[in-house]
Amino acid sequence: MTTMWAQRTRPDRQPSRSQGPAGADRAVTALYLTHYRTLVRMAALLVQDLAAAEEIVQDSFVAVHAACRRLPDSDHALSYLRRSVVDRSRSVLRQRLVVDKSASRLAPDLPSGNGEASIEVERSAFISALWTLPARQREVVILRYFADLPETQVASATGISEGAVKVHAARAMSSLRAELGQVRD
Repeated sequence: MTTMWAQRTRPDRQPSRSQGPAGADRAVTALYLTHYRTLVRMAALLVQDLAAAEEIVQDSFVAVHAACRRLPDSDHALSYLRRSVVDRSRSVLRQRLVVDKSASRLAPDLPSGNGEASIEVERSAFISALWTLPARQREVVILRYFADLPETQVASATGISEGAVKVHAARAMSSLRAELGQVRD
């Protein structure tokens, strides 16, 4: 992919003003067209809410666009984008915890308001088992197996080492096997 990202890594060639915002627009548009759906799926699994996932991904694309002058190439932009989605998903989950602690509980006969899209996600036994995992293990499983990222990229997106990714993945898979084995019995 030869775009303004690649041109910035060459010290002999400075980007011209015409490549500035327009080049950033083109580069972010290319990333959006290629990765938007995958990132939304990943965020939806992390936060269990399609609308929140779409907002998280959109905000992440805005952040990448704003940071494009600091990123040397498209590989860094994609890594930055994934990290932004994971961080923003964590933030949404933390905010929910605060709201849940301070808000009164809904009456049992009131609808939850999560929407029909999240109802489909909740029906899956695997998704239910996935949500029994600690947050870091859940993130690793989603990035590694749903987003199909190699361990190096999972480590980059979550801010942990590759060894920790392996440990979290192994523990998560063991827990999921045990949880899903109980569901089948």
